[in-house]
Amino acid sequence: MGVENYITFVVATLLFVVTPGMDTIFVLNKSIGKGKRSGMYATFGVNSGILMHTLFAALGLSVLIAKSEFVFTFIKYAGALYIMYLGLVSLKKRKEFSTEITQDIKGGRSKSDFWSGFLNNVLNPKVALFFLAFFPRFIAPDQMDNPVPFMLLGLTYAVMGVSWLLILTVCAGTFSRKFIANPRARIALHTGSGLVFILMGITIGCT
Repeated sequence: MGVENYITFVVATLLFVVTPGMDTIFVLNKSIGKGKRSGMYATFGVNSGILMHTLFAALGLSVLIAKSEFVFTFIKYAGALYIMYLGLVSLKKRKEFSTEITQDIKGGRSKSDFWSGFLNNVLNPKVALFFLAFFPRFIAPDQMDNPVPFMLLGLTYAVMGVSWLLILTVCAGTFSRKFIANPRARIALHTGSGLVFILMGITIGCT
């Protein structure tokens, strides 16, 4: 199907997936702060973003993003601002102790975490550049114009990403109720994650 050294790709992807990054921090924050349901929605949102970047790469849109300074800069700053916005929202929530967990269990707010995870990933042009540099190494030269190998590699990456993040979600979500029951712990979680997201947004915008 146009893919070369698939086993090597799987091993390399595993290393990338388990390495802590912005997606990991985002999902853990949702899992600990709002419970397993929110963590799962965030996980599927993040990996839907990965599939979108894969589609961009397959259609050649990633090349256009890389070559157009205006488009790349626009997406970069849009992503940075959105991540900083998530950080400010987290800081705002550090004083809210009401019924966030209960609402998530009932499905009241969890679905918004899917879109937050999706946008958090899609609005990061560096992910597009990563796939543009990483995937072609495992695609036959005569199949570069074929979207099938790109989609196959992207689907593999997303499945592995979902699997790993769901493991983290279950582990972190197990302690969410006890964690949230402690007001000081809740303040620490939202303050810490808020500052981390703001710093990540600044880093993305400045690099």
